[in-house]
Amino acid sequence: MDVHQALQARRMCRSFSSEPVDQAVLEGILGAVLRSPTAGNTGGTAWVVLNGPDQTSAYWEATADARWRAANPEWASGLMRAPVVLLSYASPDAYLARYSEPDKARSALGSSETAWPVPYWFGDAAFGVMALLLCTVDAGLGACVLGNFRGEAALASSLGVPDAWRLFGAVALGVPAGDGHRSRSLDRQVPGISDRIHSGRW
Repeated sequence: MDVHQALQARRMCRSFSSEPVDQAVLEGILGAVLRSPTAGNTGGTAWVVLNGPDQTSAYWEATADARWRAANPEWASGLMRAPVVLLSYASPDAYLARYSEPDKARSALGSSETAWPVPYWFGDAAFGVMALLLCTVDAGLGACVLGNFRGEAALASSLGVPDAWRLFGAVALGVPAGDGHRSRSLDRQVPGISDRIHSGRW
């Protein structure tokens, strides 16, 4: 499918089958994701692939506490069946080092994280996640973006993630279960085109 079709078809999947994802398909998706934009050709993003329940359990144990599971039992069960969880990481230090190099030094962005009004490392991580979502649609799979709200340090420790890397978020990936878990956000009225596209000036 073309990119416009993928954008139209893309939806967050909140309930997965436990059916494994074909390894060749997964590798193809990840290979495409690494083609997403990276500011200054820094390459300061990385992924941790958790494949199968023995590995994905590390994510859920660190980030989904008992209170959340108790408050969201149907969501927890549907999401936790996902056979793959992909963790998107970014290294601020990599961008500070890159923007200290001669061709970027005039920007002064290499001085500290606070010099960045909008950190490129999180932008690049978001580009990668969006590429992943579109590739997932193209592969006939479902995906759900999971924010970084709890357990980042515990997760990093359990997976051996170096200190310089920050978790941007996770993406649960797999075959949709088709059991109707639906986000209440879909009932919300979204602002129209005229509210969001401004030609020439606001």
